[in-house]
Amino acid sequence: MTKILLVEDNEMNRDMLSRRLERKGYQVILAVDGAQGVEMAGSHEPDLVLMDMSLPVLDGWEATRRLKADPATRHVPVIALTAHAMSSDRARALEAGCNDYDTKPIELPRLLGKIEALLSRGAPVPEAGP
Repeated sequence: MTKILLVEDNEMNRDMLSRRLERKGYQVILAVDGAQGVEMAGSHEPDLVLMDMSLPVLDGWEATRRLKADPATRHVPVIALTAHAMSSDRARALEAGCNDYDTKPIELPRLLGKIEALLSRGAPVPEAGP
């Protein structure tokens, strides 16, 4: 089962998106701030990260930079999720290391397309354990 780490501080957004992704067959792991997201990416080995950019403790920009700087997590695709819809925000997310960018409010079909595109590009998927 494909494992997605959702890093989102807003409880309503986190709950709604995680339930919708689980109904689509994904295993969803939750983090409530950027620091927890970085830690959980290292310990849970997700196949993909959905990263809110406006997070407490450590914002999504810095959390993504740390994920991409770590050899253990740099291969994991990251999709930035943000309410900021300016082209400069998209560029900033890609500059931080995000593989793609999506705006809030989330349109699930559009986001699922981006998730599937990144997963099918051959990003390494951790092998199942014994």
